[in-house]
Formats: sequence, structure tokens, C-alpha cells
Amino acid sequence: MKKILIVDDDAELRANLSEILKGAGYHTDEAASGKEAIEKAASEDYDIALLDLMMPRMSGIDALAELRRVRPKTRVIMITAFATVENAVDAIKKGASDYISKPFKIEELLTTIRRAIEESKFEEGIKKLDLDYTLSSLSNPIRRKIIRLLCSRTSMRFMEITRELGIEDHTKVVFHLRMLKEAGLIEQDKEKSYVITKEGEKTLDCLKILENHLST
Repeated sequence: MKKILIVDDDAELRANLSEILKGAGYHTDEAASGKEAIEKAASEDYDIALLDLMMPRMSGIDALAELRRVRPKTRVIMITAFATVENAVDAIKKGASDYISKPFKIEELLTTIRRAIEESKFEEGIKKLDLDYTLSSLSNPIRRKIIRLLCSRTSMRFMEITRELGIEDHTKVVFHLRMLKEAGLIEQDKEKSYVITKEGEKTLDCLKILENHLST
């Protein structure tokens, strides 16, 4: 379950946001100030921090810098009642993933959170891959189809893959399977059936996200 830290000096807003996010399946924690948020982040890991821009004593921008230092993997979404281009650009330059302005709709908030989580997942996946080689392995649509086929099945024999691809030249299929094996995206089990690896699953997740971004 993804963990979200809600940072705002408005106790009522924190409570409302917490209720909404719990209803959406997230685990939540609250902080009434930037200082408290940094203290909590120092001892606990959060996937997302919803951070109010305008808070007394320590501003949201100052808190953002500290949160990024303490928990660089935490995605920070700024909340502001003063949605200006300058505020948004400043926050994003200093490490925020996105911003949302008050008053906001629940679905807008949830969409922003899902997008930040998706981006984080993509970045983590990319870091674990040999990006150049992996992208080159997936440049061919046949190999992308093989990856998707194996992800949808527990395992597949060579002839099953060949039939699904509709390719009569078996040598071509062997070539594409070898490319995917060398990239560590698929492997063969004891029965010599082909299965997708954990790295292959992560790569497919990244590929889906990339394709979604390119199609929008």
C-alpha cells in the first residue's frame, strides 16, 4: 500500500484529505508543519508528500528542499491556493513532481497522485535496466509482442509462440527470442518453455507507461 504524507497547517483539510486518500486505498500520515514533516520523513519512508506551499515559519518551498534531501525518492506534490506559473515553476525547479491548486476536485487530486506514482515507478525501472540495450531489444515490434505474450501466460513453448506470431520462418523467431534472452527479459524453464523474467515484467511496465505518454 502506497504511503502518503499530508503536510498542511490546516487540521480540517488534513483530516479531509486523509479520509479521501484512505478511501482510495492509500495509507496516510499527517504533519502540521514543514518541520514536523521533515522529522517524520527522516524516520519513515513515504511514496508521496502532499505539501502546502503557504505555511507559517517554514514555507512549503523550504520544506520541499529539506524533504528532497532527506527522502530523495519521495515524490512531492505542492498544494497552493495561489496557483501562478511562477510558483509552479519554482517548485518544480526545486524538485516537486507536480502541483495542485485549492480548491481542487477529488478526482483531480487522485489523478495527480497516480501520475506521480507512475512516474516514480518508471524512473525506478529505468535505473535498474541497461537502457540502451533494453530499448534496442524492444525496438522491433515482434519482440514487443513476444514480451506481451509471455506476460499474459505462465509459459509458452517455442511452437506456441511461433503460431501466435504467425511467422512461418522459425529462424526469425529463434533470432528474436535470443535477443530477448540476452537482454535478460525472458528465459527458459526446466521444460525449455519460455517465461518472462522479473526484469522483463518491469520493462513491460515501463514500456506501457512510455506508450501511454506518447499517445497523449
